Amino acid sequence: MNTLLRTISTGVKSLLLQKMRAGLAALGIFIGTTTVIWLVAMGEGVSHRAQEQILELGAKNIIVRSVEPNSSEDNANSRVKKFGLLRKDHERIVATIPGISDAIPMRETRMELRVENRSADAKLVGCSEEHLQMNQLEIARGRWLTPRDRGKKVVVLADQTATRLFRYQNPLGKSIWVGSEFYIVIGQTKPRTASAAIGGSLDARDYNLDAYIPLQTFRDRIGDRVLTRSSGQQFTGEIVELSQITVSVDDVDNVDETAAIIESLLKKFHKTEDYAVVVPKELLAQAARTRAMFNILLVIIAGISLLVGGIGIMNIMLATVTERTREIGIRRAIGAKRRDIIQQFLTETLVLTGTGGLLGVLCGLMCGPLFRAIRAAVTAISPDALPPIIYTLEPRIAPWSIGLSLFISLGTGLIFGLYPARRAAMMNPIEALRHE
Repeated sequence: MNTLLRTISTGVKSLLLQKMRAGLAALGIFIGTTTVIWLVAMGEGVSHRAQEQILELGAKNIIVRSVEPNSSEDNANSRVKKFGLLRKDHERIVATIPGISDAIPMRETRMELRVENRSADAKLVGCSEEHLQMNQLEIARGRWLTPRDRGKKVVVLADQTATRLFRYQNPLGKSIWVGSEFYIVIGQTKPRTASAAIGGSLDARDYNLDAYIPLQTFRDRIGDRVLTRSSGQQFTGEIVELSQITVSVDDVDNVDETAAIIESLLKKFHKTEDYAVVVPKELLAQAARTRAMFNILLVIIAGISLLVGGIGIMNIMLATVTERTREIGIRRAIGAKRRDIIQQFLTETLVLTGTGGLLGVLCGLMCGPLFRAIRAAVTAISPDALPPIIYTLEPRIAPWSIGLSLFISLGTGLIFGLYPARRAAMMNPIEALRHE
């Protein structure tokens, strides 16, 4: 034990004689170790957020979405495209498929909302009373839609939609233009984190720019045909009866089987594949596989950084061996064995890489606070400079990445320090003493 401590002490003193060189050598390992932890933490953060969004859809749910087909003979000679889910599809799913606890229809389209001289381009959602809980929305003021509101011209505004129309005033009880008709505002939802595109036909969605009206009102007042003026007096648009049906299954074990039955049922009544069946449970498994592959890729990239640092360590240790040739000759002349020389130089290398690795771990543990500080600073300078996902991303440090980075850094020192140490040990003592 005393011999080992003495060897370490001697190695540290030798390194301190060349502080700049030792510092630069340790810097490469420091950067590599920090990179491993930071990259894995960012990857874990992105993966965790994606898995949260998938879980929000519900493990027992099946999402059936309307999808515009690439080409359709029915739409070839028409500027108005007809596609997607029908109300009959909803009725057939409810009537014919066993083991379903609920099937919630929804219709949505882009619509300009206006109040006096202010307007908001929002997503108008025709929905049922269950939509609030299904999408984990919360009421900030007022109330949500009820069965008594079916067919009435009432609207619940999302947080940012209400802010754009009314600034910071209370919108409850006030009238707004929805298309060409007045609607009464009965509620406002709390801010909700936007969701990214996570697979299938589930595109990115910002719930804060929505407006919700009863599904029956959507059908009666707006209809299935939504037209937009393209040029002159010509109109283009779409005819869609339902945008989405969310099917809830009694038993999670029957989700895959029920999804297959729904797909077969829709295939019988649709000439083209203008629908998509998305199973959140499958997306969750896919996200887990993607996460594992992503982590492997990040570790490889960070490992390359450590490899470069290791090459720098070897280069510096070879130079050190050359400079200390006479010292090696003296040690051998007074009785030091080859293994003592190897042990000394390996100790110095491990001290370098271990120091760099430990400092890298400390910096890696600061990933979260540093990331938030940088994000806040950039946002303060330019609020729109960062993509939306950055504002919801939280790095998650994986404990295994700390152990892996330390193992790789020490392993790098051992591998890249072995050759210089052996080269020092194999020197001829007499020739080493003659070295100037």
